[in-house]
Amino acid sequence: MRVPSRSSGPQPSVASPAPARRSPGSARAVARVMPDLDAYRDAVTDLLVEVGALADATSTTARQVLLDQRLREPAIAAVLDATPQGFIGARETLLLEMARYQPNERSSAGDLTALVRIYLLSRIDVMWWRDAPTFLTDEQVNTHPDMVDLEWLRRRGMLAFRYQEQPATILGRGVRAVRRRLRPDATPRTAGVKFRRARREIIALLNDLAREFDRATPAGTPPLWVTSLVRSAEHQYQLRRLGYAAMVPSGHCLGWAVDVEMSWFTRFGARDVLAEILLARQAAGELNVVDEGQAWHLCLAPAARVRLRAAYEAEMGA
Repeated sequence: MRVPSRSSGPQPSVASPAPARRSPGSARAVARVMPDLDAYRDAVTDLLVEVGALADATSTTARQVLLDQRLREPAIAAVLDATPQGFIGARETLLLEMARYQPNERSSAGDLTALVRIYLLSRIDVMWWRDAPTFLTDEQVNTHPDMVDLEWLRRRGMLAFRYQEQPATILGRGVRAVRRRLRPDATPRTAGVKFRRARREIIALLNDLAREFDRATPAGTPPLWVTSLVRSAEHQYQLRRLGYAAMVPSGHCLGWAVDVEMSWFTRFGARDVLAEILLARQAAGELNVVDEGQAWHLCLAPAARVRLRAAYEAEMGA
């Protein structure tokens, strides 16, 4: 079966936010050498231990001094310098995020340490895809030809994973609330996806992960559940206003990141299995994985793009 893009209209003009200025020499170095991501993740882990020891409100100055020193370590600085903001922009954004941080039940960052971890590990996404255009508006997400309609595929049995859309009306939200009261554990406790659209490579990735997860778990285990897909920058800022730990720039707004449910699978004895699968994909260089508690954030590595695009076209006949 040949799968159309299900997109209409001409390709909109989509532009990335202007990157912070860097020296020509720095830009050439980034082009020549990819930072050591294992070293970066190890350095971030060490940094988080020290941030956790300075988490109280009276340690603000000590935390800033610590970050000033540790972010300049070569393993960390190399990644931050390779992001669109550059080292200084990424550092200042992190400090601002920390200054504004207020814990709340919506945020995946339960404390300052979690906030720093989510921000720093998600910088791998924007380093990988620093030249990708940002989807600035909801309209751009809904009309861009690189985005495929998941519902069209789902109805034809072409998706191995599940998701649910956000209710668009008050009535829809009321029905969702009633269902949760009647069957509180039937589905993950998530608002659902605003956009039921994804890049072809992401669809192939999620199908691949879902099938591996299905093979590795007992009969009766629910399929892989996706809680977030592509987002517009417009929507990302709305999430920030609501208190979510929605980082900027974000791989979601580039169309290369998704979130998958983790905590819900604990009741089926399958959470650790899924975690092992995802971390193995990260070790193989295919994904960047960020533990955000209830859901884990995944970003596709550019090196896996060609293989997954071919897998999509072979599977879908497109």
